[in-house]
Formats: sequence, structure tokens, C-alpha cells
Amino acid sequence: MVYGAAIWPATLECGDLSLRPIRYRDRHEWMAVRRRNARWLEPWEASNPAPGGYLPAFSEMVRSLKHQARMAMALPWVITELQPGRPQPALIGQLTVSGITWGSAMSATLGYWVDEACAGRGIAPTAVAMATDHCFQTLGLHRMEINIRPENRASLRVVEKLGFRDEGLRPRYLHINGAWADHRSFALTAEEVPGGLLARWLEHGDVGLTP
Repeated sequence: MVYGAAIWPATLECGDLSLRPIRYRDRHEWMAVRRRNARWLEPWEASNPAPGGYLPAFSEMVRSLKHQARMAMALPWVITELQPGRPQPALIGQLTVSGITWGSAMSATLGYWVDEACAGRGIAPTAVAMATDHCFQTLGLHRMEINIRPENRASLRVVEKLGFRDEGLRPRYLHINGAWADHRSFALTAEEVPGGLLARWLEHGDVGLTP
């Protein structure tokens, strides 16, 4: 069981895929990926319900995430991939474990997005499995939760492939793309994957990655 500053930073790898801490110097590449994927991501984007509210700029987001990581409340990663012809791994998405609760709950919530150009290759399920295993096996957490819009078929397929349990509908759960939106809640506990979620996914899933 790991607490405090000892949980961060952490980098996870599986074949050509990595989860590494987000950093300020990712700004240019992160914004380029987000611009390219604006239409792909917009329907599922969190929004600020306050009158005149706005979402933080990239530097503000990173500052907040780094603070949460130092407080052992979040694990803010970017998803990167080694690609032919590139000397450095390409940034292809983001995955954040947030709302980490210690004590009697030992739980967290996970959210992610992936470049549309990389969709359908098993990247999102692999990244989610890597992060979940880290939380269960290294941090000692007990429960991981993922909340998804019912209309978001791509994300629903991720949790279905990984075997997360559907725990039902949460009406008007999060403010998304300008309105309060229903979400379906999915969860997994450590006892349900004693051999690790990544190992189960790579053995039984349709993933185009070399473990």
C-alpha cells in the first residue's frame, strides 16, 4: 500500500505504448492533437456549468493535476506510442486517474481520450488496463470506476472489452458539452482480476500491440 508523494511520478509501459506524467512542455503537441480531434472529442468534453465559466488553459490544467498528484489524489498521464520514423514517442491521448480516496474506500475514477487516428487498435483498453493494474497492484486500491455517456459507443466498447461491471445510470451526472448529461457507471474491484487486468486483456482481447 503506497501513500503520499511516493505514488508519483510513475511511468507504465506495454510494448510501444506508455503512460507517462503529463508535463508543461507537452503543450504544443497536446494542443495539436486536440485541435486535430476537435470534432471527435467535442460531444464528450467536460464543461463548466458556472455562468461565464471556462475550462482551464493547458498550463492551468497541468498545474492543477500536478498539485493533485502531489496530494496523492490523482495520477495524470499522457498516452504515448513509439511510431515508425519518429525519434520520440508520439502523444496520442490522455488518461487520468482522479478522485483517489484512501482509508476504507480505497477507490478512484478513471477518464481517458485517444486520438481518433489510433482508435480501433486496442490502445484505450490497454492504457486503461495498465492504469488499473497499477492502482490495484502498486497503490493497493480496491475499486476503479469509469463513467461514460450512454451515447459514447467507442468508450462503452472499452469497458465492455475489459469486463467492467455496468452499475447503472446516473442521471445528469456530469456537465458535458454545455449541459448536464446522464452517464452509465462501470466498476471493477481488485478481487475480480487477481491475475491482473492487462494480462487478461492481452490474452483474450483483440489488441494489436506486442506485450
